[in-house]
Amino acid sequence: MAASLTRSLISPLTSRTPAKPSRSDQSPQLLRRRSCVSVRASTFGNTNSSDGAVPAACNVLTQDSPPRRLTSAPVPNSECGGSPLRVAYQGLCGAHSESAALKAYPNCEPVPCDQFETAFEAVEACSVDRAVLPIENSLGGSIHRNYDLLLRHRLHIVGEIKYAVRHCLLANQGVKVEHLKKVLSHPQALAQCEYTLTRLGLVREAVDDTAGAAKHVALEKLEDTGAVASSAAAEIYGLDILAEDIQDASLNVTRFLMLAREPIIAGTDRPFKTSIVFSLEEGPGILHKALAVFAERQINLTKIESRPMRWSSLTSPGVGASGLQKCFHYLFYADFEASMASDDAKMALQDLEKLATSLRILGSYPADTTMP
Repeated sequence: MAASLTRSLISPLTSRTPAKPSRSDQSPQLLRRRSCVSVRASTFGNTNSSDGAVPAACNVLTQDSPPRRLTSAPVPNSECGGSPLRVAYQGLCGAHSESAALKAYPNCEPVPCDQFETAFEAVEACSVDRAVLPIENSLGGSIHRNYDLLLRHRLHIVGEIKYAVRHCLLANQGVKVEHLKKVLSHPQALAQCEYTLTRLGLVREAVDDTAGAAKHVALEKLEDTGAVASSAAAEIYGLDILAEDIQDASLNVTRFLMLAREPIIAGTDRPFKTSIVFSLEEGPGILHKALAVFAERQINLTKIESRPMRWSSLTSPGVGASGLQKCFHYLFYADFEASMASDDAKMALQDLEKLATSLRILGSYPADTTMP
């Protein structure tokens, strides 16, 4: 059973059956930059072919290759050679994700990527050392795209951080709030500021990232369009801050995952969290039985998220336990407060594996217990 769990740690999921900071508080590395070039997906080629192939240049773990595990000690800011870690994030310079990357790995070299998937591919291709990507927000909810990408790619969660997001309404110099008709930003940012933007009567338009919205407004010299972004983005792109802290609640926290090619060594010296994904056969009470393996051992589940399966071999219509045609098949992502170094966690997953049609451990990593 232990060997089976080890395989699930390093293999893709398979089925057995077909107080607000001022600008001066911002990171010096962040404010010194005035331009940046996003890393684009074409840089890495196609790493998501139907057979699950990954770049040959990168020593990606396979079922026949035991993982080289990272230390569970506090993560250094540089690799063995002394060079700073290169850390991918989604967005342009001035994005909240860049600040999160610098919080996760101080003094790292942040590497902007145009899409979430590009960041995953950059780590797989060994172009960067880590990626720091959002997974959920206290106002906007889950970032479903990254749940799907966790399954598609062979990276491991090696840490998490909670980052307090403070949104600003930005516009070109001389533009007033009453001049604005439209506002641009990432969909999550727009959702987190829904009440304020509705009250101002602004039409919302979604773009790829907050800093990209600010850059577009600045470059096009728009006078009737603003952007929801960070104060750092205002500094970088020369925009005025028309309003600060426009999020719908003062405590607006995004949880970010730290991703690497190798898993981390789980420990018991501090609070750990483990993330898994599994699937189940349909049947009365089957999900209850699956979750009970944690309750029986007093293991606290902090998150459970269901996502539809996307593979045709697993999602062909069939007949469910109720006798009705079953068109929806689900995966369940779960986070629980325990380390894979603990016997309780190992036994819980062994019992879950007996119920599950598939199971994969996404990572066992130190929990962020700090206040953002």
